Amino acid sequence: MRLFLVKFLLVITLGLLLPGCETLKNFNLESTSTDEYKDWSEEKLHTSAKEAMDDGYYQKAIKMYETLESRFPFGEYAAQAQLNIAYAYYKNDDSEAAIAAAERFIKIHPRNPSVDYAYYLKGLVNYNRDIGFLERFLPTDTSQRDPGSARDAYNNFQELLSRFPDSQYIPDAQQRMIALRNNMAMHEVHAARFYLRRKAYVAAVNRASEVVNNYQRTTAVPFALEVMIEAYKKLGMETLANNASRVYELNFPDGPPVPERENRTMAGKVWDFIGFDK
Repeated sequence: MRLFLVKFLLVITLGLLLPGCETLKNFNLESTSTDEYKDWSEEKLHTSAKEAMDDGYYQKAIKMYETLESRFPFGEYAAQAQLNIAYAYYKNDDSEAAIAAAERFIKIHPRNPSVDYAYYLKGLVNYNRDIGFLERFLPTDTSQRDPGSARDAYNNFQELLSRFPDSQYIPDAQQRMIALRNNMAMHEVHAARFYLRRKAYVAAVNRASEVVNNYQRTTAVPFALEVMIEAYKKLGMETLANNASRVYELNFPDGPPVPERENRTMAGKVWDFIGFDK
């Protein structure tokens, strides 16, 4: 127990200190007043904002882009500034502002050549939503969390796919959709296992069946079948248990083709040992 508390305090301390360093950096280097830009040309604002964003000073870049947009609303870089604001908010971990900015761009510029990126960016924001410092450096199991953002991201990428099938962002979006679908399916498996541990066997079967019926060809299917087999046996439904076993053996004779926690790093193993995902 004492070892667990030491590890817990170490993780929390890192989580508090390092974001604090980033906040200090932003305070010292990104707190420029917009008055400084009053005599700047559109070109200078655009170039300087891009440099700030490339250097990771996103709040400073946002201020410059907003100044550019307000001062030169019909200028050469106004539309690009609006899109860059959305991206800067995303990189600055302000998900709500990023999505609002992307939706604003879509509404104002529905026929802009870069509007597909705004749709893609919405998906990217939701895909990475709620991933904080700890999750970036200590690989937790995201499938055990609320899948709401995952569903939003999947729908965002699906909309991109339907509206802009030839977009350059489609290949990446499709790969992310596969990962999201696997994640949502594994979330159902975790829920089914939860009910199984608590002897709520009917509920366990229902959640596992959701995976088998609605998430076919995902890596979660064999794990869902395992739950169904055990739950049916506990319910005394041997025929249904045998049916599930036959489906499992027919499709996965060598067991799940992809391990549940494949290629776990040492940090991931330590995270599992601490047990924060349980």
